[in-house]
Amino acid sequence: MMRQIGRCRAHTNIALIKYWGKRNNDLFLPMNSSLSLTLDAFYTDTSVTLDSNLEMDEFFLNGMKQDKDETKKISRFLDLFRQTANSDVHAKIESYNHVPTAAGLASSASAFAALAGAANTAWQLNLDKQTLSTYARRGSGSSTRSIYGGLVEWNMGEGDISESSYAIEIDDASWDIGMIVIAINKNKKKLSSRIGMKLTVDTSPFYPVWVTEAKNDLIAMKEAIKQKDFIKLGEITESNGMKMHATMLGATPPISYWEPDSVKAINKVKEIRNNGIPCYVTMDAGPNVKVLCRQSQMSDILDKLKESFTNDQLICSAVGEGIKQLTDTEWSY
Repeated sequence: MMRQIGRCRAHTNIALIKYWGKRNNDLFLPMNSSLSLTLDAFYTDTSVTLDSNLEMDEFFLNGMKQDKDETKKISRFLDLFRQTANSDVHAKIESYNHVPTAAGLASSASAFAALAGAANTAWQLNLDKQTLSTYARRGSGSSTRSIYGGLVEWNMGEGDISESSYAIEIDDASWDIGMIVIAINKNKKKLSSRIGMKLTVDTSPFYPVWVTEAKNDLIAMKEAIKQKDFIKLGEITESNGMKMHATMLGATPPISYWEPDSVKAINKVKEIRNNGIPCYVTMDAGPNVKVLCRQSQMSDILDKLKESFTNDQLICSAVGEGIKQLTDTEWSY
């Protein structure tokens, strides 16, 4: 009987330059390069146990066995590792998500990055991080960035060449950067990112402009990071996120993930900024608002946000690290 185990932790990331739209849906190749900040507060722990006695893969999420459809998605992803390892062994997958699932908080990013890291160890493939990021991408585009910590660029790559689209860490973000998540609604969103993305690409007349703007924003963002210019970093972050949502509004039918409290949060952040504390909003495919700020000013911003939101709606995060293999002691489930 064969039994090999891999255990891995991966943190979520929030895109500062957004990824929105694929040029190849099967290979998860994006229309534009993107850049993100890995967050310490949200993560996924995943264990992959290879077991020659299993007749099919088994998938448990937060202790609950998942149905055939959910398991099939995971099996298809693990087939990438099986193929590389020339293996036909099935696996038991146990995943614990310390992120609200499908609510615009990048749970799929940490989930597939952790799964890729655990599978890499279980099958003893010793794939380097860059290669591993191309595997993670095949589960969820944004997971390619969760392989690394700090500020991470996902290179869009060339044509339909899967290996050319990968992530690299460009800065450890150790210059007083933090993020506050304002959780407007932690429930599963009604329209998935994948469907929203495809609809935008197919029907929004603004989409080609978005691709050009994202490219220009990325160049400006990398220069801001090089200069460690937090103000510029924040301004580009806020502008890029709003452009993405404007592109969605141009789709047929129009797409909006915003809720009334999302607008309330945006206005509150602008008020705080106008009163002298630099902080900037970004939003993904969901109603939750993320506030990019200096970590040293986080408590002051938090005090102001508490005037409009409850304590349990406000989650502070420092910068997160890249994927980490977990020891038996660290695996405490």
